[in-house]
Amino acid sequence: MTTDDPGTRDRKEATRDQPEGGAAPDPVAEFALVVEALLFSAEEPVPASKLAEIGGMEIGRVRDAVTALNRVYEDSGRTFRIHRVAQGFQLYTLPDFAQPVRQLYRRQLIQRLSRAALEVLAIIAYRQPVTRPQVEEFRGVDCSGPIVTLLERRLIATAGKARRPGSPYLYRTTREFLRYFGLESLDDLPPLEELGAFLAGALEEQDRQLEITTSEQLAIGDERIVEAARADEEALESNDAPPATDAGEAEEPK
Repeated sequence: MTTDDPGTRDRKEATRDQPEGGAAPDPVAEFALVVEALLFSAEEPVPASKLAEIGGMEIGRVRDAVTALNRVYEDSGRTFRIHRVAQGFQLYTLPDFAQPVRQLYRRQLIQRLSRAALEVLAIIAYRQPVTRPQVEEFRGVDCSGPIVTLLERRLIATAGKARRPGSPYLYRTTREFLRYFGLESLDDLPPLEELGAFLAGALEEQDRQLEITTSEQLAIGDERIVEAARADEEALESNDAPPATDAGEAEEPK
């Protein structure tokens, strides 16, 4: 007796509407499986046009496929869904499982954005394209450091030069910015009056990740202290042991 693995059951569920009796498979159902495979393999959001191109379907069928897959995931109690983000589609873990997922990546370096960087990013997002002097005029302080950080993180990019004395660079947000904040497009940005709460939420999320990483580093430090203490005890015991005979002497370290 054999049992289906979860992946096989999902594929059967996704194609449950296919005609029986040897009839041709439903191309839309097969396309949904292709979409699932592509999103599972991708590390970044995949545009609908790319999914349609690879799957050989009209772009209008992409949303139908995503809806069908999400229905299967919900009915089968899966821990993930497909979301539209950064002008594409990507698999996301449900919020209920955020904590264990953070623990999986807790040893990775957390590159925290400072409040200054977040404020500069918000100004660029709402006023783009915008020059550095314009950002600095709005904030009242030098912004060269935060802008360099945002460029390195690929959250902003240059968008040509302004037609004014000095020809300063114009800056705009990127698809990585949308993905970072889980936005489908710039239209999903909160109203300007809610900007404070939006930035506070971003900082709170970074602090949670940083707290997990710090706890892990402290735990590793404790383990190293214990290991060092054990090594000291073993060294003391070896010094108290009787000298070895010629036949059993260890070689001098080279």
